[in-house]
Amino acid sequence: MATDNVKIISGKATEHLASQVALHFGAPLGQVSLQVFSDGEFQPSIDETVRGKEVIIIQSTFPPTDNLFEMLLLIDAAKRASAKRIVAVLPYFGWARQDRKDKPRVAIGAKLVAKMLTAAGVDRIITMDLHADQIQGFFEVPVDHLYASTLFVPHLQNMGLDNMVIAAPDTGGTKRANAYAKYLGVDMAIGYKQRKVANQVENITVIGDVAGKNVIIVDDMVDTAGTLIKAAEVMIANGAKSVRAMCTHAVLSGPAYERIQNSVLTELIVTDTIPLNPNKSHDKIHVISVAEHFAQVLRNLMYNESISSLFLIS
Repeated sequence: MATDNVKIISGKATEHLASQVALHFGAPLGQVSLQVFSDGEFQPSIDETVRGKEVIIIQSTFPPTDNLFEMLLLIDAAKRASAKRIVAVLPYFGWARQDRKDKPRVAIGAKLVAKMLTAAGVDRIITMDLHADQIQGFFEVPVDHLYASTLFVPHLQNMGLDNMVIAAPDTGGTKRANAYAKYLGVDMAIGYKQRKVANQVENITVIGDVAGKNVIIVDDMVDTAGTLIKAAEVMIANGAKSVRAMCTHAVLSGPAYERIQNSVLTELIVTDTIPLNPNKSHDKIHVISVAEHFAQVLRNLMYNESISSLFLIS
């Protein structure tokens, strides 16, 4: 398929990443303008024809909610402009932590977002490291769920660390940590955490031997970094030689940057699904770009080639 049949556009939140994806894909980033009214209402406009084209819209839906709504408006605009197919690329799928009804009278936000994207007119979703795998089932359109492990594992192997242990910061991350440990042929440790309220960890206990080991904590996201930092401290207290973390989505809200900077962590490795705050210090944060990987996935999709062949582990 010629690249002139493909139009890649982006929302404002992920414009830099989208430009890199377009560069690796081999197509220019389409022109989009945003009119903002005095009351805060905004209207995105696709400023070139997309009639009969494969339209790829790239936008991570981290807060504020404007980022999600801009994606919805762009999908609607492309549909009304007679696009052949609309592929929404959400490197970070926001609202994914609301994936079940875990107490009375709460919404299942991830399901609601899936319904809104489908109602807007999307034909396919591409995302990375969903907070819960079952979110794919919330959609009535195909979902390509990519894994950052495809990028993280080679990086780990190139670091050449000896006595490595893969750790999950909590029991919810056991499956992910086990996949890494099994692929690399190393041991695994688990942090068993207890918390009374959201974003506030009460206590963490380490299950597994980390004494004298170089520990790699793997997770899908780092938000306030409270759990991560406490887990790292407990690992060091249990004799770990060093502690690093690999987290796909750098949400990094509240005091996260300061916590990481002042922590026992040697390094935090993240992707650029969410841009780092340029006004915060991030000397300990190393960013691995997902742009080339997403571009290759999109290329395979456009040529109807296998995408699963690009997965390393899942």
